[in-house]
Amino acid sequence: MLALGTLNRLKVKKLVDFGLYLDGLSWGDILLPKRYVPQDTAIGDELEVFLYLDSEDQLIATTEKPLVMVGQVAQLKVVASTKVGAFLHWGLKKDLLVPFSEQNLPLQTDKWALVYCYVDRSNRIVASTKLDKFIGKEPARYQAGQAVSFIVAARTDLGYKVVVDHQHWGLLYNNQVFKPLRIGYKGTAYVQKLRDDGKIDLLLDKPGYEKTQALTDVILAKLAKAGGSLPLSDKSSPEQIAAEFGVSKKVFKQAIGALYKAGSIRIESDHIALA
Repeated sequence: MLALGTLNRLKVKKLVDFGLYLDGLSWGDILLPKRYVPQDTAIGDELEVFLYLDSEDQLIATTEKPLVMVGQVAQLKVVASTKVGAFLHWGLKKDLLVPFSEQNLPLQTDKWALVYCYVDRSNRIVASTKLDKFIGKEPARYQAGQAVSFIVAARTDLGYKVVVDHQHWGLLYNNQVFKPLRIGYKGTAYVQKLRDDGKIDLLLDKPGYEKTQALTDVILAKLAKAGGSLPLSDKSSPEQIAAEFGVSKKVFKQAIGALYKAGSIRIESDHIALA
Protein backbone atom coordinates (compact mmCIF):
# COMPACT_ATOMS: atom_id res chain seq x y z
CA MET A 1 0.00 0.00 0.00
CA LEU A 2 1.39 3.40 -1.01
CA ALA A 3 1.87 6.08 1.61
CA LEU A 4 2.64 9.77 1.27
CA GLY A 5 5.73 10.97 3.11
CA THR A 6 7.38 7.55 3.38
CA LEU A 7 9.55 5.22 1.29
CA ASN A 8 7.74 3.07 -1.28
CA ARG A 9 8.96 0.45 -3.77
CA LEU A 10 7.46 1.15 -7.20
CA LYS A 11 7.98 -0.34 -10.65
CA VAL A 12 9.25 1.73 -13.56
CA LYS A 13 6.42 1.98 -16.09
CA LYS A 14 7.64 4.42 -18.75
CA LEU A 15 10.86 6.27 -19.66
CA VAL A 16 10.62 9.88 -20.88
CA ASP A 17 13.11 12.63 -21.73
CA PHE A 18 12.53 14.42 -18.41
CA GLY A 19 12.69 11.33 -16.18
CA LEU A 20 10.43 8.32 -15.85
CA TYR A 21 6.99 7.36 -14.65
CA LEU A 22 6.46 4.88 -11.83
CA ASP A 23 3.41 2.66 -11.52
CA GLY A 24 1.45 4.21 -8.66
CA LEU A 25 -1.37 1.66 -9.02
CA SER A 26 -4.60 3.37 -7.91
CA TRP A 27 -2.68 6.64 -7.53
CA GLY A 28 -1.85 6.69 -11.23
CA ASP A 29 1.54 7.29 -12.83
CA ILE A 30 4.04 9.13 -10.60
CA LEU A 31 6.88 11.17 -12.04
CA LEU A 32 10.47 10.62 -10.96
CA PRO A 33 12.40 13.63 -12.37
CA LYS A 34 15.48 12.90 -14.47
CA ARG A 35 17.96 14.19 -11.86
CA TYR A 36 16.87 11.42 -9.46
CA VAL A 37 16.87 8.52 -11.93
CA PRO A 38 19.65 5.97 -11.21
CA GLN A 39 21.92 5.15 -14.12
CA ASP A 40 20.87 2.21 -16.36
CA THR A 41 17.35 2.09 -14.95
CA ALA A 42 15.02 0.09 -17.22
CA ILE A 43 11.28 -0.50 -17.53
CA GLY A 44 10.17 -3.11 -14.98
CA ASP A 45 12.86 -2.21 -12.43
CA GLU A 46 11.74 -1.52 -8.87
CA LEU A 47 12.95 1.68 -7.20
CA GLU A 48 12.69 2.78 -3.60
CA VAL A 49 11.34 6.33 -3.65
CA PHE A 50 9.99 8.94 -1.28
CA LEU A 51 6.58 10.35 -2.24
CA TYR A 52 5.66 13.97 -1.55
CA LEU A 53 3.90 16.98 -3.08
CA ASP A 54 5.98 19.47 -5.07
CA SER A 55 5.63 23.29 -4.92
CA GLU A 56 2.54 23.00 -7.15
CA ASP A 57 1.02 20.31 -4.91
CA GLN A 58 1.56 17.64 -7.53
CA LEU A 59 2.48 14.11 -6.38
CA ILE A 60 6.12 13.44 -7.19
CA ALA A 61 8.82 10.90 -6.33
CA THR A 62 12.47 11.28 -5.37
CA THR A 63 15.28 8.85 -4.59
CA GLU A 64 16.61 11.34 -2.04
CA LYS A 65 15.85 10.51 1.58
CA PRO A 66 14.62 13.41 3.75
CA LEU A 67 15.82 14.04 7.30
CA VAL A 68 12.39 13.12 8.64
CA MET A 69 9.44 11.12 7.28
CA VAL A 70 5.78 10.94 8.19
CA GLY A 71 5.38 9.38 11.63
CA GLN A 72 8.86 10.41 12.78
CA VAL A 73 10.40 12.99 15.12
CA ALA A 74 13.50 15.01 14.21
CA GLN A 75 15.42 18.14 15.10
CA LEU A 76 15.41 20.43 12.03
CA LYS A 77 16.68 23.93 11.24
CA VAL A 78 14.24 26.77 10.58
CA VAL A 79 15.09 28.39 7.24
CA ALA A 80 12.22 30.88 6.93
CA SER A 81 9.27 32.37 8.81
CA THR A 82 6.35 33.54 6.66
CA LYS A 83 2.69 34.49 6.85
CA VAL A 84 1.63 30.85 6.62
CA GLY A 85 4.13 29.48 9.15
CA ALA A 86 7.75 28.45 9.49
CA PHE A 87 9.70 26.35 6.99
CA LEU A 88 12.28 23.75 7.95
CA HIS A 89 15.15 22.27 5.97
CA TRP A 90 14.51 18.53 5.70
CA GLY A 91 16.83 17.58 2.86
CA LEU A 92 14.43 18.06 -0.08
CA LYS A 93 14.08 20.91 -2.58
CA LYS A 94 10.73 21.94 -1.11
CA ASP A 95 11.03 22.90 2.59
CA LEU A 96 8.79 21.42 5.30
CA LEU A 97 6.01 23.66 6.65
CA VAL A 98 5.17 24.08 10.34
CA PRO A 99 1.83 25.96 10.34
CA PHE A 100 1.40 28.67 12.97
CA SER A 101 -1.32 26.56 14.59
CA GLU A 102 1.24 23.76 15.11
CA GLN A 103 3.87 25.89 16.88
CA ASN A 104 4.06 25.90 20.69
CA LEU A 105 6.10 29.09 20.42
CA PRO A 106 6.81 31.14 17.28
CA LEU A 107 9.74 29.55 15.42
CA GLN A 108 12.64 31.81 14.48
CA THR A 109 14.82 31.63 11.38
CA ASP A 110 18.18 29.88 11.89
CA LYS A 111 16.99 28.26 15.13
CA TRP A 112 16.32 24.53 15.55
CA ALA A 113 12.99 22.86 16.27
CA LEU A 114 12.05 19.37 17.42
CA VAL A 115 9.05 18.36 15.32
CA TYR A 116 6.73 15.48 14.46
CA CYS A 117 6.02 14.98 10.76
CA TYR A 118 2.52 14.03 9.59
CA VAL A 119 -0.03 14.37 6.78
CA ASP A 120 -2.72 16.95 7.54
CA ARG A 121 -6.38 16.98 6.50
CA SER A 122 -5.48 18.76 3.26
CA ASN A 123 -3.14 15.88 2.34
CA ARG A 124 -0.06 18.06 2.88
CA ILE A 125 3.09 16.78 4.57
CA VAL A 126 3.65 19.18 7.46
CA ALA A 127 5.28 19.22 10.89
CA SER A 128 4.33 20.20 14.42
CA THR A 129 6.22 21.15 17.57
CA LYS A 130 3.18 20.04 19.62
CA LEU A 131 4.55 16.55 20.19
CA ASP A 132 1.96 15.62 22.84
CA LYS A 133 -0.69 15.56 20.10
CA PHE A 134 1.08 12.63 18.44
CA ILE A 135 3.36 10.86 20.93
CA GLY A 136 2.14 8.34 23.50
CA LYS A 137 -1.17 7.58 21.80
CA GLU A 138 -0.53 3.85 21.43
CA PRO A 139 0.32 1.48 24.29
CA ALA A 140 4.01 0.60 24.53
CA ARG A 141 4.82 -3.10 24.18
CA TYR A 142 8.41 -3.74 25.18
CA GLN A 143 10.31 -6.24 27.28
CA ALA A 144 12.73 -5.23 30.04
CA GLY A 145 16.21 -4.96 28.58
CA GLN A 146 14.98 -4.38 25.03
CA ALA A 147 17.00 -1.89 22.97
CA VAL A 148 15.14 1.17 21.67
CA SER A 149 16.08 4.34 19.83
CA PHE A 150 15.42 7.70 21.45
CA ILE A 151 15.64 11.42 20.79
CA VAL A 152 15.85 13.96 23.62
CA ALA A 153 12.81 16.25 23.81
CA ALA A 154 13.25 18.17 27.07
CA ARG A 155 15.24 18.51 30.29
CA THR A 156 13.27 17.86 33.48
CA ASP A 157 14.00 17.82 37.21
CA LEU A 158 14.17 14.01 37.08
CA GLY A 159 16.34 13.76 33.98
CA TYR A 160 15.57 13.83 30.27
CA LYS A 161 12.18 13.42 28.62
CA VAL A 162 12.71 11.49 25.38
CA VAL A 163 10.71 10.19 22.43
CA VAL A 164 11.11 6.42 22.08
CA ASP A 165 11.01 4.91 18.57
CA HIS A 166 9.15 8.04 17.34
CA GLN A 167 5.99 6.84 19.18
CA HIS A 168 6.23 6.80 22.97
CA TRP A 169 7.37 8.99 25.85
CA GLY A 170 10.29 7.80 27.91
CA LEU A 171 12.50 9.08 30.71
CA LEU A 172 16.24 8.87 31.27
CA TYR A 173 16.88 9.59 34.94
CA ASN A 174 19.71 11.87 36.04
CA ASN A 175 21.64 8.99 37.63
CA GLN A 176 21.65 7.19 34.26
CA VAL A 177 23.11 10.09 32.27
CA PHE A 178 26.80 10.87 32.60
CA LYS A 179 27.13 13.78 30.21
CA PRO A 180 24.84 16.70 29.26
CA LEU A 181 22.43 15.82 26.44
CA ARG A 182 21.10 18.51 24.12
CA ILE A 183 17.57 18.65 22.74
CA GLY A 184 17.55 16.55 19.58
CA TYR A 185 20.32 14.19 20.71
CA LYS A 186 19.71 10.68 19.32
CA GLY A 187 20.91 7.41 20.78
CA THR A 188 20.13 3.88 21.93
CA ALA A 189 18.77 3.03 25.37
CA TYR A 190 17.35 -0.04 27.12
CA VAL A 191 13.92 -0.52 28.63
CA GLN A 192 13.99 -0.67 32.42
CA LYS A 193 10.22 -0.87 32.94
CA LEU A 194 6.87 0.24 31.56
CA ARG A 195 5.12 2.64 33.91
CA ASP A 196 1.42 2.74 34.76
CA ASP A 197 1.14 6.21 33.14
CA GLY A 198 2.24 4.76 29.79
CA LYS A 199 5.75 6.19 29.88
CA ILE A 200 8.92 4.11 29.70
CA ASP A 201 11.79 4.21 32.19
CA LEU A 202 15.06 3.79 30.31
CA LEU A 203 18.67 2.88 31.01
CA LEU A 204 21.62 4.08 28.94
CA ASP A 205 23.74 1.14 30.06
CA LYS A 206 23.07 -2.27 28.54
CA PRO A 207 21.72 -4.43 31.39
CA GLY A 208 23.39 -7.57 32.64
CA TYR A 209 26.46 -9.45 31.53
CA GLU A 210 26.33 -8.19 27.93
CA LYS A 211 26.86 -4.62 29.12
CA THR A 212 29.99 -5.50 31.11
CA GLN A 213 31.35 -7.71 28.33
CA ALA A 214 30.92 -4.96 25.74
CA LEU A 215 32.76 -2.46 27.94
CA THR A 216 35.65 -4.83 28.67
CA ASP A 217 36.26 -5.11 24.93
CA VAL A 218 36.30 -1.31 24.63
CA ILE A 219 38.70 -0.96 27.58
CA LEU A 220 41.13 -3.51 26.13
CA ALA A 221 41.04 -1.77 22.74
CA LYS A 222 41.75 1.62 24.31
CA LEU A 223 44.56 0.20 26.43
CA ALA A 224 46.19 -1.29 23.35
CA LYS A 225 45.85 1.97 21.43
CA ALA A 226 47.29 3.98 24.35
CA GLY A 227 50.37 1.79 24.64
CA GLY A 228 49.12 -0.43 27.44
CA SER A 229 48.10 2.05 30.14
CA LEU A 230 45.24 4.46 30.88
CA PRO A 231 45.18 7.11 33.67
CA LEU A 232 41.94 5.73 35.15
CA SER A 233 41.25 3.31 37.99
CA ASP A 234 38.57 2.35 40.48
CA LYS A 235 39.57 5.51 42.39
CA SER A 236 38.84 7.83 39.46
CA SER A 237 35.90 10.25 39.63
CA PRO A 238 32.58 9.44 37.91
CA GLU A 239 33.14 12.50 35.71
CA GLN A 240 36.51 11.25 34.44
CA ILE A 241 35.10 7.80 33.69
CA ALA A 242 32.04 9.21 31.93
CA ALA A 243 34.23 11.50 29.81
CA GLU A 244 36.39 8.58 28.65
CA PHE A 245 33.85 5.76 28.33
CA GLY A 246 30.37 7.32 28.66
CA VAL A 247 29.34 4.94 31.46
CA SER A 248 28.77 5.10 35.21
CA LYS A 249 31.57 4.46 37.69
CA LYS A 250 29.72 1.33 38.85
CA VAL A 251 29.71 -0.18 35.36
CA PHE A 252 33.38 0.76 34.84
CA LYS A 253 34.40 -0.91 38.11
CA GLN A 254 32.50 -4.08 37.16
CA ALA A 255 34.30 -4.18 33.82
CA ILE A 256 37.83 -3.63 35.13
CA GLY A 257 37.09 -6.09 37.94
CA ALA A 258 36.20 -8.73 35.36
CA LEU A 259 39.38 -7.97 33.40
CA TYR A 260 41.48 -8.17 36.57
CA LYS A 261 39.99 -11.54 37.52
CA ALA A 262 40.72 -12.79 34.02
CA GLY A 263 44.35 -11.73 34.38
CA SER A 264 44.08 -9.25 31.51
CA ILE A 265 44.95 -6.04 33.40
CA ARG A 266 46.56 -4.64 36.53
CA ILE A 267 44.66 -2.08 38.63
CA GLU A 268 46.84 0.57 40.29
CA SER A 269 45.80 3.52 42.42
CA ASP A 270 45.98 5.98 39.54
CA HIS A 271 45.85 3.86 36.38
CA ILE A 272 45.07 0.54 34.78
CA ALA A 273 47.52 -1.35 32.58
CA LEU A 274 47.66 -4.44 30.45
CA ALA A 275 49.02 -7.39 32.41
